[in-house]
Amino acid sequence: MIHSELRYASHPEDFKHYDTARLRKEYLVNNLFETGKINMVYSLYDRMIVGGAMPAKNGELELLPIDDIKSEYFLERRELGIINVGNNTGKVIVDNTVFELKYKEALYVGRENKVVKFSGDTLFYFNSTPAHAVCPTRKITSAEAEIVELGALETSNHRVINKLIVNSVVKTCQLQMGMTSLKTGSVWNTMPAHSHNRRMEVYFYFEVPENQAICHLMGQPDETRLLWMKNNEAVVSPSWSIHSAAGTSNYTFIWGMAGENLNYGDMDTRLVNELR
Repeated sequence: MIHSELRYASHPEDFKHYDTARLRKEYLVNNLFETGKINMVYSLYDRMIVGGAMPAKNGELELLPIDDIKSEYFLERRELGIINVGNNTGKVIVDNTVFELKYKEALYVGRENKVVKFSGDTLFYFNSTPAHAVCPTRKITSAEAEIVELGALETSNHRVINKLIVNSVVKTCQLQMGMTSLKTGSVWNTMPAHSHNRRMEVYFYFEVPENQAICHLMGQPDETRLLWMKNNEAVVSPSWSIHSAAGTSNYTFIWGMAGENLNYGDMDTRLVNELR
């Protein structure tokens, strides 16, 4: 079973007037994982699709096209990035090839693959973007990721960035995905904050301990707002918005980007004392 929702883009001037309920309606993506279902949001920000698949035990889910993309099959004009965020090993079947994904392993699936199926007692998080060319399908393990360590415990932002689906690791058209883990005692991610008009971004928070929460910051640097988020929830970040957060405990999040620039370092940094 597949459930999808369409989200429209919004102007930053309109954003200033949103109350908490409207912010959550427009940008928060929750209830991604339900047994026996594929749930997704189709955002008009760079036409990014954010989704989650949770096969029933011993079951299988096929990724079929949704009405909004008007295609014969899901990847007719799209590419796809998948990361296993459940506790167990799962399988993704791409046409006639089976890829086994352990916890936190990733799979890039190129355009024009006609059949994508999920199986296994685990959770699959995915992002999908339009693609103008065919790139090879490839599995990326943790050992193959490009790893960068940033921040410090003294500033509460000591973190490890695992670049998984980026152009320095695997060829893609525009999709980029990776995973950032906070060290024990650190709570801030992407601080100092930044924005990038060349790309939109989606953050998916997981490994958030029970009874803990994430305070996600968004908006233009001089007009910020916050969203309180729980485990296994995502947030859509427009290109004009910063995207940063602090948790009541350390946690892990997956970042996914779409846009015209594959340069990971292309960002407009905003100093901490500039934020309002």
